[in-house]
Amino acid sequence: MKRKQFKTESKRILDLMINSIYTHKEIFLRELISNASDALDKLYYKSLTEPGAGISRSELEIRLVPDSSKRTLAVIDDGIGMTREELENNLGTIARSGTLDFKQDIDPQEDIDIIGQFGVGFYSAFMVSKKVTVISKAFGSEEAWRWESTGAEGYTLESCLKEGHGTEIILELKDNTADENYDEYLEQYRITEIVKRYSDYIRYPINMEVTKSRLKDKAEKPDDEEEGEIPEYESYTEKETLNSRVPLWRRNKSEITAEEYEHFYTEKFYDYEKPLRYVHVKAEGTMTYNALLYIPSKTPYNYYSKDYEKGLQLYSNGVLIMDKCPDLLPDYFSFVRGLADSQDLSLNISREMLQHDRQLKAIAKSLEKKIKSELLKLQEDEREKYETFYKAFGLQLKFGIYSSFGAYKEQLQDLLMYHSLKEDKLVTLAEYKAAMAPEQDSIYYACGESVSRIRQLPQTERVLDKGWDILCMTDDVDEFAVKIMGGFDGKTFKSVSSGDLDLESDDDKKAAEQQAAEHKDLFEFMREALGDKVKEVRLSKRLKTHPVCLATEGALTLEMEKVLNSMPADQKVKAERILEINAGHPVFDALCRLYEEDQEKLKTYSELLYNQALLIEGIAIEDPVAFSNAICTLM
Repeated sequence: MKRKQFKTESKRILDLMINSIYTHKEIFLRELISNASDALDKLYYKSLTEPGAGISRSELEIRLVPDSSKRTLAVIDDGIGMTREELENNLGTIARSGTLDFKQDIDPQEDIDIIGQFGVGFYSAFMVSKKVTVISKAFGSEEAWRWESTGAEGYTLESCLKEGHGTEIILELKDNTADENYDEYLEQYRITEIVKRYSDYIRYPINMEVTKSRLKDKAEKPDDEEEGEIPEYESYTEKETLNSRVPLWRRNKSEITAEEYEHFYTEKFYDYEKPLRYVHVKAEGTMTYNALLYIPSKTPYNYYSKDYEKGLQLYSNGVLIMDKCPDLLPDYFSFVRGLADSQDLSLNISREMLQHDRQLKAIAKSLEKKIKSELLKLQEDEREKYETFYKAFGLQLKFGIYSSFGAYKEQLQDLLMYHSLKEDKLVTLAEYKAAMAPEQDSIYYACGESVSRIRQLPQTERVLDKGWDILCMTDDVDEFAVKIMGGFDGKTFKSVSSGDLDLESDDDKKAAEQQAAEHKDLFEFMREALGDKVKEVRLSKRLKTHPVCLATEGALTLEMEKVLNSMPADQKVKAERILEINAGHPVFDALCRLYEEDQEKLKTYSELLYNQALLIEGIAIEDPVAFSNAICTLM
């Protein structure tokens, strides 16, 4: 029989189709099943437009037939089939798509979803096959045709016998190599796995004859048969439907129970715990898509590591295109699990990537708004659940503000929560502001390792005494994010350890200024005694009962210094430290007396007070031995 050549230029094009377009060989089965689904769609459409065709969608199916003895895998449909001319045009011309032609001919208002467009999916079969045979009979035709090819050398086409319309694609698998095991595509569990992964939601049943075993029936035992004989089993085949067919996300929300949503999540996303919240989205308009989104109840073990991959599953008409599409989620919502399915995506030739990202961006923007609105609902309606979520993923929201240099402040600030020293619970920024006194101009915060440590800070006393609240910042990123935010709803953030807290009355300010001027020489002496450890020693306006504390000036705070210096870097940073002395504490009287009577001892006192302030802030002192000796000397 004369071998025909493909109508495209050369072997190079087919080699490109087979070896370069697809990233995973297993994709071939997705492509062939999608083509079979197209053929069934075309036949169903024909039954709608041609009275008397007598086709019911419920009768249509796709069959998979693996044969280990012959090393063949067949994909069979009873769809529209192909004539000789269509076989020539669709299979003999690479990148010619009969499906695309069909789509262009039908009424765009018809509810017919056709998956394939490019006409190259069929050739993915050559990734795993040394020979491909196609037997097809067009609906309404008396003739059947056999198309056969071993690859780029060309193909043969001859008439043959076939009962009923439809197409059979028979793959003769390549021989195994050291690197590739093609026999895996004959194993029932592997075929099932691929179908479940990529084609679970094809609208037609995908059936396969599955071999099972059962206890063999026996006639009545003869008298001489021994007791305890090993039972015999026999093999039998049973048709099994491999795919779920109707995606959960395409069903009406009113028909789906909470248990079904939760079971889908735990099964598809391998989580042992139920999600905190699920969201079912059906969007129509500029972009038509369906989505199922889930908020996990806990962080994955690798969530805050570089190994974690964000992204939603991306489907096109129920066919999995990408297992994790990172472009569908912003980094700060990377904890969301789920999927999106759209028929409007412009896929590239391999159906593994998008040609135009503007469509994806439109879906991503819509999903981002939906995620935020659902989180705010959770915050308002189910506070305990929201706090569970926030303890798991709040850090990511803060990183979202910090890493974007505040670009996403508006999207995220309403979702933030901090522990309130006054209320002793988590509060939002809006709740803090609503509880502020009329004369309070700033949102006060304090940084530390824990809420209990912050509560013990000397700097918090005067703010709390005025009846004003303090937000506890216990994560490393907190102060960095707050500095970038600047403020919230017209109120600036102010650290209890930085700058002037501006808590005194005008009379108190004048009295403090006069007292500071009177003891200017004392503070200057102490500053010189401490050298470059501090920028200034001054009278404190923030202390009440404690003798001393450290404050800072400038953009870099003590907490930021600790965080930055904990990172692996050659150069260390240092905040502009200010040692503040409480004029109302007995220690201050002792300092004044020593300045007049024993300035050498005052130097020791200065070092001691500085180290004490460091310990209060949770900063390691530079010379613990000297610190211990100084205490002993004074004792």
